[in-house]
Amino acid sequence: MTTDEQLLELFEHSGALLTGHFLLSSGKHSDRYVEKFNLLRRPRDTEAVCRGFVEKFQDSGIDVVAGPTTGGILLAFEVARQLGVEAAYAERASDGSLQREFRRGTTFAPGARVLLVDDILTTGGSVRETVAALERENVEIVGIGVLVDRSAGKVSFDPYSLVSLLSLEIEAWDAADCPLCRAGVPLQKPGTTAVR
Repeated sequence: MTTDEQLLELFEHSGALLTGHFLLSSGKHSDRYVEKFNLLRRPRDTEAVCRGFVEKFQDSGIDVVAGPTTGGILLAFEVARQLGVEAAYAERASDGSLQREFRRGTTFAPGARVLLVDDILTTGGSVRETVAALERENVEIVGIGVLVDRSAGKVSFDPYSLVSLLSLEIEAWDAADCPLCRAGVPLQKPGTTAVR
């Protein structure tokens, strides 16, 4: 079993937990940033962290593991591989809307028991979009697992249970209140999501 300390060490060792002065997609500033792909590009480390999902859900009768693009599909694939079931990927809708959908011939058996996994939980947007896509299918959502909960437990997906492998409280400030700006620390924009 991977403990919180082991998981945090794995994040730090892989360079997935960065320190500095970061512009987040919310527009806020922070002194820490989780760059999940520094971990997810390492197959052995990805296998190790996904074992945590498998341990928590192995007795839940999972038929399919679903995840949203982009990081969630890597986790969904690996968790499905370890459970010996299929994976499904929720992509942005082909009509350009912010909805997600299952494409590329993905179908679910009626009543399939689905585990939804994602990488970093901040506001819960991609998980909610994936839940909505699953609710349009004839499936049962067994649970939701996230690699890191950055919301400090503030986000929930009732009535579905949420399991996070690691919970990090990462402080964020409005630009006008940012102590790092006042100290003159250079600002970096990590990731690919546009700033709101």
